[in-house]
Amino acid sequence: MTYRVIQWATGGVGRAAIEAVLQHPDLELVGCWVHSAEKAGCDVGELIGGPDLGVRATDSLDEILAMDADCVVYAPLVPDPGVVVQLLRSGKNVVTPVGWVYPDRSRAGEIIAACEAGQASLHGTGIHPGGMTERFPLTFSAVTAGVTHVRSEEFSDIRTYGAPDVVRQVMGFGGTPADALAGPMVAALGSGFRQSVRMVAAEMGLGAGVKVTTEHTVAVATAPIDTPIGVIEPGQVAGQRFVWAAQVGDTPVVTAVVNWLMGEEHLDPAWTFGEGGERYEIEIQGDPPLFITIKGLQPETVAAGVLRNPGVIGTANHCVSAIPYVVRAAPGITTYLDLPLIAGRMAPHLVAEASA
Repeated sequence: MTYRVIQWATGGVGRAAIEAVLQHPDLELVGCWVHSAEKAGCDVGELIGGPDLGVRATDSLDEILAMDADCVVYAPLVPDPGVVVQLLRSGKNVVTPVGWVYPDRSRAGEIIAACEAGQASLHGTGIHPGGMTERFPLTFSAVTAGVTHVRSEEFSDIRTYGAPDVVRQVMGFGGTPADALAGPMVAALGSGFRQSVRMVAAEMGLGAGVKVTTEHTVAVATAPIDTPIGVIEPGQVAGQRFVWAAQVGDTPVVTAVVNWLMGEEHLDPAWTFGEGGERYEIEIQGDPPLFITIKGLQPETVAAGVLRNPGVIGTANHCVSAIPYVVRAAPGITTYLDLPLIAGRMAPHLVAEASA
């Protein structure tokens, strides 16, 4: 069966999601919403730098709502719950990396009602790049008993993220420490990561008996640092660390950590990626203890990352891989705990050869 897909927004994740849909044997791209009037009317193939696809972009929500589609990959920079409600009410399932990973259902009445009205499901894959702080730790935890701590941690060179306005204006790099600490990133990231650590804690038996703390610290440049967003001068923010910790009493039991650095030189504090370089880590303290290192989701060079960032692509691919499972799920908010194993698909030429 082929599922009809609409892409919402064509930023880095959106463009990568379109490419993933085109490679998926069970999916067909039928629509695309864009933010700017300049992109409206363009062939979607043009927007991703490829050949024409015969699908025109639109900036009209009404046109999207009227389309016959099974699922929307909803990937704006900032989510609008009102739009998500309308998409669900129109009968379209929604998969998104920008929220609803493990929402409080007691506060999600409008979303739940929209799912029921449209007989549709909403699934949040999460960023980081999806699953890294909840799905994968829970999977690995099955082989460990008596768990005392679960840690998921990212070590990334933020110079490889090809969205200079976001890095400087939203993330706060290149600004003052006071501005970065007072900026929107803790709230924006926390809406996802707090849900992630709560999911892990709850599924591993702690229920509601945990509190979640947040820590945000910065490093500043001690000498000029040349970056894709311009030179970061001494005293300006060149590194940030975020920690979300679910605690029992004063003891951290589940933590999600993000380390973003503008390289490893000229920083105060003198943060580095460590011997492992850029990576993701999952550590589970228990019997036996586990330590997993995941490589490949960060580019090999800054220039390569600005051109095509594997972490962004992975985030999009995870959304697209989830589509068939979400479409088949019962209506409602659908988390990783409600879905079966999610798998990617083999390359199209291999699928075709195996079917011949």
